[in-house]
Amino acid sequence: MDHENSGGEKQWRPVTSIQRRVLGVLIEKAKTTPDAYPMTLNALTTGCNQKSNRDPQMNLDTDDIEEALEQLRELGAVAEVHGDGRVVKFRHYMKDWLQCEGNELAIMAELLLRGSQTVGELRGRAARMGKIPDMGTLQPILRGLQEKGLVVALTPEGRGQVVTHGLFPEREMEDQRRQFGGGVSVTTPLSQRPVVQAHPVGQGGATTVPSAKPPIEATDGPNESPLVRELRKEIEDLKGEMGRMKKDIEDLWSNLG
Repeated sequence: MDHENSGGEKQWRPVTSIQRRVLGVLIEKAKTTPDAYPMTLNALTTGCNQKSNRDPQMNLDTDDIEEALEQLRELGAVAEVHGDGRVVKFRHYMKDWLQCEGNELAIMAELLLRGSQTVGELRGRAARMGKIPDMGTLQPILRGLQEKGLVVALTPEGRGQVVTHGLFPEREMEDQRRQFGGGVSVTTPLSQRPVVQAHPVGQGGATTVPSAKPPIEATDGPNESPLVRELRKEIEDLKGEMGRMKKDIEDLWSNLG
């Protein structure tokens, strides 16, 4: 397994879809329900199969989770802990394994739980686990995570930019890049943004129910009429309102679950 050394070599490595889901749930629950953390195997299984704030949806059993936990223990990403009772519980070591903390972990948790998403969606979702009030707060954190290779930009910087995490195995990462026009550098000019229809891909052995993701909107052209620009703005405003409503519903389901 990879370890952080004195030269700054990364400790983290690509992991499977089930392992990513386990890590995302451990980070999420540690931040949102600390009284129930560390987590039992049954609680972790329930969290992985949760219907809200998950994409793709999975139908895992305890054997799937146990196998993933054992692999992650070997990588140094999680640990088994024993409390006062007899029930074995599990905790994550993401602060050390990813060399992240605070808002960085909140962002990584949402990417691990949902995969690729727009920066706007990511800010709204990660805000429930960290203090990320606006895009001005988010952008420097994203850039720092990109420098570490933990976040990957799939479309150019600008409105509607799509990002994902860097923990995909190589083949899955290539699939992600192909979905969004081959992947781009964060510094690629906005005017070069490709027009792509996103579609999710099922991952790694787990039963998945993919959900639709929004297409990447086209870049404003130099000859675009005022009417088209006005319509485009109205569409963006509606999308933003729908995103806020969706987040409110997800938070409600999360609280009920």
